[in-house]
Amino acid sequence: MSKNLRWPILAVAGIFVVLFYCAFTFTSIALFPTAFSPIDNWLSDLGNSSFNPSGAVFYNVGCILTGLALFPFFAGLYKWYTNERHRKVTILATQVVGFFSAFSLIMIGVFSEDYMTQHVFWSNAFFVFNLIVLILANISLMTHSKFRRPIGYYGLIVALINVLFVVFSNTPLLEWFTVFTALIYVALLSYNTLNPQS
Repeated sequence: MSKNLRWPILAVAGIFVVLFYCAFTFTSIALFPTAFSPIDNWLSDLGNSSFNPSGAVFYNVGCILTGLALFPFFAGLYKWYTNERHRKVTILATQVVGFFSAFSLIMIGVFSEDYMTQHVFWSNAFFVFNLIVLILANISLMTHSKFRRPIGYYGLIVALINVLFVVFSNTPLLEWFTVFTALIYVALLSYNTLNPQS
């Protein structure tokens, strides 16, 4: 059997999470009819068919596919279970909230800015669930013998950025930082799952 086929599902799904979101987002940016900037534009503007008639479908499909890939990613956290009851409980909680986060991201793609009321609801839900996931993941993994501490410290920074965005959600740049730093955390956790601390 190929070594790649023995990769943990979290690591494989994590790769697809990053690839799906980045590939479809940057395709959508390339098709945006005017200059697109993190200073002036929310990421969800990419999915607005009035703003981005040629590229909206790419962003919305990207959100749906990324959300779908997040389900096996969070399911794959089972690799971090231990016999310690408190750790297993917090990882299970991370998985459950992660599933809600994944579903919210799918709904962001289904209800783009063309459906503003629903879009705002699911966007707010996603960022709140994302924040809870980051906090729970760090609580459950920081003291795990196989976890690389620098990734945990980075995760705390990402959580802080997410808090700032949830509290002061009036600047697109903060949204961009929240999303892309979280994607980097997904990549780092995927790497750590594939290459645990010895």
